[in-house]
Amino acid sequence: MHFGLTDEQRLIVDTTRAFVENELYPHEAEVERTGILRREVIEEVKQKALDAGLYAANIPEAFGGAGLDTLTWLLYEKELGKANYALHWTCVARPSNILCAGTEEQRERYLAPCVRGETWDCLAMTEPGAGSDLRGMKAAARQDGPDWVLNGTKHFISHADIAGFVIAFMASGEEDTPRGPKKRITAFFVDRDTSGLTIRDGYRNVSHRGYTNAVIEFDDVRLPAEQVLGEPHKGFEVANQWLGATRLQVGATCLGRAERAFGHAAEWAATRSQFGQPIGKNQGVSFKLADMATEMKAAELMILEAGWKFDQGTATDADMAMAKLKATEMLAMVADEAIQIHGGMGLMEELPLERIWRDARVERIWEGTSEIQRHIISRALLRPFGA
Repeated sequence: MHFGLTDEQRLIVDTTRAFVENELYPHEAEVERTGILRREVIEEVKQKALDAGLYAANIPEAFGGAGLDTLTWLLYEKELGKANYALHWTCVARPSNILCAGTEEQRERYLAPCVRGETWDCLAMTEPGAGSDLRGMKAAARQDGPDWVLNGTKHFISHADIAGFVIAFMASGEEDTPRGPKKRITAFFVDRDTSGLTIRDGYRNVSHRGYTNAVIEFDDVRLPAEQVLGEPHKGFEVANQWLGATRLQVGATCLGRAERAFGHAAEWAATRSQFGQPIGKNQGVSFKLADMATEMKAAELMILEAGWKFDQGTATDADMAMAKLKATEMLAMVADEAIQIHGGMGLMEELPLERIWRDARVERIWEGTSEIQRHIISRALLRPFGA
């Protein structure tokens, strides 16, 4: 097994790291203090990201993106993850890969403007009563002649306030299965100015200040058939095909934040003296550092292995669930221990640790809760025995 990076991967990591430190870190204090990412900052940093070739790095070259393979993309995501989430996600946008599943006309209308930095997309799946159970969604689409009519409510929809369009997943009927009726799901492109579509402010969130969520309401939203993404009733399949690696993206950004927190903790342990010696000499602190480093290494190997397998076409749902589970729970541990090592200073806004600690909490919830990941893993373990 070869664990070294290629020259190209090293260049991408170094370029992204420098961009994060020089262009994103300087804006963190303002975003954390105000909870707002100003449009002026977005446009300024976005243009620099476009000029640096860091924008839309996940999109294939054939569609105008940088075309990074999954493993290299995760290395890039790790570096971006060190910064405030709103800054790196909005200003160095990675359009949803599901846009690549559209027709040529749909890609030109929706994907291309996202790649050029002219707009953003948002995915509308989660509902107030459904959560991780996509098959339990109540928002529905029905056919009316050649058109579709959408009704229902979605919430927790990230950055819908700036998105130019919504990719909405709606229940569109039922089919019989050996386990009983199962809802069919259809995905739609819905332009922001479509009649009947309302986007309103969502909830105040303890994690990721400046990164907004919204409630989206569909009230007899009428769409022509060409607004369907993929095939009717096949929205679940298109999501599984194109959104599978998003769990790894979450895990990769957790690696970056953990590395930043650990860096502060290790430096503090080496330079902060009490009772005549650096506190890192005390077993209570040194063992924390050892455990943190071990957990970080394990999580990184799992994320990168899953990314490599994804490129080979051999990654399983359990591979990605394990990687996401490990990385997100590792970050919670590392962030907490980094604060403990700093004592009271760790909770002060002068350091990024309290922000990383707050931000870590949502990672075990979105893109599938830790409980959902454990369900996926355990199901894969029992399946060979017929259970």
